[in-house]
Amino acid sequence: MKLYRTESGVFVEEGNRFSIVSALSWDELIGSADLHARAQAALSGSSGSGIDPGSILAPIVSQEVWAAGVTYYRSRNARMEESKDAGGGSFYDRVYAAERPELFFKATGRRVVGPNGAVRIRSDAKWSVPEPELTLLINPAGEIAGYTIGNDMSSRDIEGENPLYLPQAKVYDGSCALGPCILLATEPLGKSTGIQLEIARGGATVFAGSTTLAELKRDPKQLAEFLFRDNSFPHGAFLMTGTGVVPGDGFTLAHGDVIRIAIDGIGVLENYVE
Repeated sequence: MKLYRTESGVFVEEGNRFSIVSALSWDELIGSADLHARAQAALSGSSGSGIDPGSILAPIVSQEVWAAGVTYYRSRNARMEESKDAGGGSFYDRVYAAERPELFFKATGRRVVGPNGAVRIRSDAKWSVPEPELTLLINPAGEIAGYTIGNDMSSRDIEGENPLYLPQAKVYDGSCALGPCILLATEPLGKSTGIQLEIARGGATVFAGSTTLAELKRDPKQLAEFLFRDNSFPHGAFLMTGTGVVPGDGFTLAHGDVIRIAIDGIGVLENYVE
């Protein structure tokens, strides 16, 4: 089942059948222990033929977005390379191998961009990239309730100058996109699940890359458990699980670029750079 937050309410989809889900609010629904049962019950009632793609909103209101770093070998190498002049090479390697993951705050709901919306590059950054990430929806009890697509926009030159600048490189208006839906699932996604990134400029592809969850070093359940240690999320939380697709050092985003992220079984999240 896929859950959509739209301008007309919350809809659930299964097998091209769409039904509206009764809820007091998005937060009330997402935070409920019986989210899956409520979505399934909605499908047994009246259904429609579809929803207007232009009405789809980011699947978030009061939830926080957090992110995990250095969870793919490709990301480890990129972080070590960008920060070598700042002395950061060795500790990114240590984070990759450590039991404790790197977790950092990414966005509040108001900062999150939905499908077809405008993401941004920082005005004081010279080297910016998107980071395509499988993103977990975690309920208030700390259980993974579903999955969505995330774009963790990053200013690599700012983070590379000094790793202590990570919040500035990662957290700013328009630095996070989620959507287009939440795939409701209690079982882990298969290791063969593919993640694809395509960046277009002037109608032509300027970067394309892909990976699979087989390259993700961290168990998503472990990441969720660390996030919820000594931390509470009454409305649930989203957790980006890191990226295994990183454009080369000579690439940076430009205004007007179109970013397209696809994850098998979830769909496509497309945004443009403002």
